[in-house]
Amino acid sequence: MKSLIIVESPTKAKTISGFLDKNESDVSYQIIASKGHVRDLPKNTFGIKIEKGSFVPEYKIAKEHTKIVKEIKELAKKSDEVFIATDEDREGEAIGFHIATAIGKDPESLPRIAFHEITKTAILNSLKNPRKIDINSVNAQQARRLLDRIVGYKLSPLLGLKIQKGLSAGRVQSAALKIVVDREREIKAFNKEEYWTIDGTFKKDIEALLIEFKSKKIEKMSIKSETEAIKIKDALKDENFIVASIEKKKKTSAPQPPFMTSTLQQTASSLLGFSPRKTMSIAQKLYEGVKTHNGTSGVITYMRTDSLNIAKEAIEEGRKEIFETYGKDYLPEKARFYATKSKSAQEAHEAIRPTIIDFTPNIAKKYLDNDEFRLYALIYNRFLASQMTNAIFESQNVIFASDSGKFKANGRRLVFDGFYRVYGESDKNTLLPNLKEGEKIDLEKLEANQHFTEPPSRYSEASLISKLENLGIGRPSTYAPTISILTSRDYINIEKKQIIPTEIAFTVTKMLEDNFPNIVDSNFTSLMEDTLDLIAEGKKDWQAVLAEFYTPFDEKVAKGKKEIQSVKIATPTGEKCPECGSELILRKGRFGEFVACSGYPKCKYTKNVSVAPKAEPIKLSIKCPECDGDIIERKSKRGKFFGCSNYPKCKFASNNEPTNQKCPKCGYILVKKVLKKGEQLECLKCKHKIGEE
Repeated sequence: MKSLIIVESPTKAKTISGFLDKNESDVSYQIIASKGHVRDLPKNTFGIKIEKGSFVPEYKIAKEHTKIVKEIKELAKKSDEVFIATDEDREGEAIGFHIATAIGKDPESLPRIAFHEITKTAILNSLKNPRKIDINSVNAQQARRLLDRIVGYKLSPLLGLKIQKGLSAGRVQSAALKIVVDREREIKAFNKEEYWTIDGTFKKDIEALLIEFKSKKIEKMSIKSETEAIKIKDALKDENFIVASIEKKKKTSAPQPPFMTSTLQQTASSLLGFSPRKTMSIAQKLYEGVKTHNGTSGVITYMRTDSLNIAKEAIEEGRKEIFETYGKDYLPEKARFYATKSKSAQEAHEAIRPTIIDFTPNIAKKYLDNDEFRLYALIYNRFLASQMTNAIFESQNVIFASDSGKFKANGRRLVFDGFYRVYGESDKNTLLPNLKEGEKIDLEKLEANQHFTEPPSRYSEASLISKLENLGIGRPSTYAPTISILTSRDYINIEKKQIIPTEIAFTVTKMLEDNFPNIVDSNFTSLMEDTLDLIAEGKKDWQAVLAEFYTPFDEKVAKGKKEIQSVKIATPTGEKCPECGSELILRKGRFGEFVACSGYPKCKYTKNVSVAPKAEPIKLSIKCPECDGDIIERKSKRGKFFGCSNYPKCKFASNNEPTNQKCPKCGYILVKKVLKKGEQLECLKCKHKIGEE
């Protein structure tokens, strides 16, 4: 018996083939990858036929998928059974639906197998328990796709007409952009306030803060001026102090739950410096299959999830590993279970966890490249820590008192490390020396220190994802693409991990706020996500949802073409007009950029933008390992990189600076990688690191 299994990824196909080639049943399996969506809306036309409130998507098979669709169709004809095995989420369900349709099969007639991890056990179990394609999930994905096409196709040209060409709007991206712009508005409108603190240093280097003066509590920001601070300082500097009270308390710290998509992206950004896009790309590889000590296998569960559910078998394996490696003191009496906050979370899914518990980070380091290892170790340790005992701390609060004032000193000591044994403990102990109540203590230094209130901080990629999740904007699969779109459209810049909106972002957001408030309203966007969830649950009709949105939106667009005033983008240059003294600004016209006076039309001063000569690439005294050409330093929008002078004939490129040294293992070129601890030489081909022989 011949069976065909259709997946979307070649790596996934290769991993599954490795399991089924060794299968002892009488079934012969062939696995083929569709390489993603085989059908989609056309790129250059609206692609939605609208008649009497009905929305018919005009899907097309992309040219790059024509060959693979033909191949799948031929293999399906020769097979006794055809399985759809795409990812188990709405996108995967829709891909399966489109594959079936493209090869001339009824989507509801083909058996659909689903699994959350790509392991031999999971694959064989799924083949024993196939189901049908979930049409409700397909319709929810179609509704999302058509809504996004309607907003983008109708609204983007309007922005191009009224502001400048090349702008785009989107149902999720515009709501996310408004969040970033609103934060920048807060920062610009912020007025800092001055305040002072009185900081004391007592003997044995104990730092303490004044909390009471002349029987009045000193709240934060209550000392407003230097005069007041100096007055208090002078009153206290010659007084005698005693240890008035010592308070010690035991506190526990519980482990965090295992990762879901949003928390993985946030933590990888904060701890590893990975962008959300990079995190998901690496996680995809770990899910689809990598080399392990037991052959090629997926080593984490599906990485697009908003569930904290964990399979009982996985919990049992984790608890066994904890007991055998760390001992009974690190194992809670009962297993830990975590509740998912999101109402829409698909509890049939699991949190992100390792699939092979004995593929420990120590072993994984031998098989994974550096970035894969770092992300895998993060996932593995977070899962294991989530099933361990609490950490126990002893907190210390000491009050030093005189006739006029009281100072407070805080300390903390780790008593039992618990889950920190695996996950690490970032907070340092701040131990206070042994003291006795009533004993005298010397005040060695007293300072009046000036402070200013700080504006709210800009969003990082991690904190923006957290905000989107809390507001219910988007879903696990949309967080990384949303930030990528905002970056690629030049709506935001990311500098030192901070997201900074560009001038055009303010203009676009203002126009949308004034004319399409629901598109940038987080509540509206969140409610639409809830509506899509209802479609997936079979509780809403997707056609009715599209009709309810489309009619008023289309009317607003038509009205906007006539009534919205055009806005000219102006970027300050920091220069003054030589004719009237007003600020010079950078504008865009029919023939490109030019500098003009902000006092126009009263002042008509303009000048051409001077274009700096294009810098010549820097030639290195290093030969290309591919063609013996010269390696040169180049610059792109993403920064500096190194390439071959024979480009495009030779495609050699590296983000890290090449050297004349060769790898002792494979003989390829070594490059310099700049790390926090210094420079590291690494082979560009086999990734061998010098110093790790």
